[in-house]
Amino acid sequence: MSQYDYIIIGAGSAGCVLADRLSLSGRNRVLVVEAGGNGRSPWIALPIGYGKSFFNPAVNWKYQSVVEESLAGRSGYWPRGKGVGGSGAINAMVYARGIPQDFDDWQAAGATGWGWDHVRATYEALETRVAPNGARRGSGAITVQDVSDQIHPANRHYFNAMDELGLPRTEDINSDAFEGASIYQINTSGGRRMHSARAHLAPALKRPNVTLMTEALAERLVFDGKRITGVMVRHHGQSRTLTAGREVILAAGSVTSPRLLQLSGIGPADLLQSHGISVRQDAPHVGGNLQDHLAVNYYFRATEPTLNNVLAPFHGKVRAALQYALTRRGPLALSVNQCGGYFRSAPDLPQPDQQLYFNPVTYTTTPDGTRNVIKPDPFPGFIISFQPARPTSRGRIDISSADPEAVPLIQPNSLGTEEDRAQVIAGGRLCQRIMRTAALAKLVEAPMYCDIRSMEDAEILADFRQRCGTVFHPVGTCRMGADAATSVVSPRLKLHGFDGLRVVDASVFPNITSGNTNAPTMMLAHRAADLIAEDAA
Repeated sequence: MSQYDYIIIGAGSAGCVLADRLSLSGRNRVLVVEAGGNGRSPWIALPIGYGKSFFNPAVNWKYQSVVEESLAGRSGYWPRGKGVGGSGAINAMVYARGIPQDFDDWQAAGATGWGWDHVRATYEALETRVAPNGARRGSGAITVQDVSDQIHPANRHYFNAMDELGLPRTEDINSDAFEGASIYQINTSGGRRMHSARAHLAPALKRPNVTLMTEALAERLVFDGKRITGVMVRHHGQSRTLTAGREVILAAGSVTSPRLLQLSGIGPADLLQSHGISVRQDAPHVGGNLQDHLAVNYYFRATEPTLNNVLAPFHGKVRAALQYALTRRGPLALSVNQCGGYFRSAPDLPQPDQQLYFNPVTYTTTPDGTRNVIKPDPFPGFIISFQPARPTSRGRIDISSADPEAVPLIQPNSLGTEEDRAQVIAGGRLCQRIMRTAALAKLVEAPMYCDIRSMEDAEILADFRQRCGTVFHPVGTCRMGADAATSVVSPRLKLHGFDGLRVVDASVFPNITSGNTNAPTMMLAHRAADLIAEDAA
């Protein structure tokens, strides 16, 4: 079949939700086109398998950014999910809605209907919250697990440090009381990753009106005047034209969605002409407004056992594997990110400006043939890390060639504003205060690489430039807004200037959320399905 009602390009976190919601009535024929494979891997299902998939080219596009002088002349590693489930299949599963102000800022930026009062109900419809005793709240497809009864005992020092400093604690960063030290909730169920492919696409594929096409690279959109009617894909070495009677929905993510628009002639005119692409619409904002979180880890050897003692030695791996096989619990059923939270680096700030991570593990990345794996160190250790929550720098993602298989040109423009540089110093100072507490002093045997406890402002910033990396939260490259002169899609996610196409993924975020971006991406797709159904009716 080549004729469908809806064609969804991308089987990632957003595309899987859309496929489920748009096919539920049975009336719509839905095709999901995915450039990667089927996403079936035990390392994807296993929560701690993140350490294997992080560098695996079978499930990861393994992009690189341009060299950035602002990051000491380094090129950043940009993993993106390659296959069904998208980046939600290879992430560390921290489930963070973001804070209410994030979405009120979306609305203020022109994304009408996307304020906190609107999106809160969508989150509640998306989620089933599960307490340590098994009590369940909600009936959504995405299971959000409270794993506070399973975290490593070394984490107690982190919470004691917060109490020592008088910093807040919260039982739930996804509640109204979101600020403070917390144990991160993760999207798992039965000890397995509960990403949108498992929660949404798997049940959708049992319906006769849903088709999944994997290893099918979208080459360009198909037009009838100002209406987008389908997509040309390369599948098994041949190009095919697929037609959508209602809409094409671009859900390929912040890297690929703007690239497909550009390959189809919608983007900055000078860029398209330089690659020999005919300009259908000069749209300079396609690929712009790129935002991402940057973070740095501070590593310490520990005075007591941590997860390293469990996951590094062979006997520890065997014990953890047996525990997982028998109970679906233990370190293999968890994220590497166990604790953290949202914090204000200064008490007079109107909202949290930093997100922290505290992990009872240290690790190195070592060559292993043609790829790398993450391996715990053979001694006890822990990490404290921070990321400025709302960076103000803006970068771009563009095509590097008219060839759809060519790697993208990723230009993050990291630390491009004075405000961002000040936020780095503020986050480093916050970690410094925490690490200087008596509570954490008793856990430190020695610092590794550098010692945040004694660094001055200039040293904090210089070290961040040399060692920081993306937290893999790229957003904004097809931003939504009411004004076609400054945005790419409308608040109903329709492409400005054309009919028949919407963009539904993290690329439409006007501003980055304060925390991890997977939960807001799934929320956005869930709400987008409602908008699509309303417009169809």
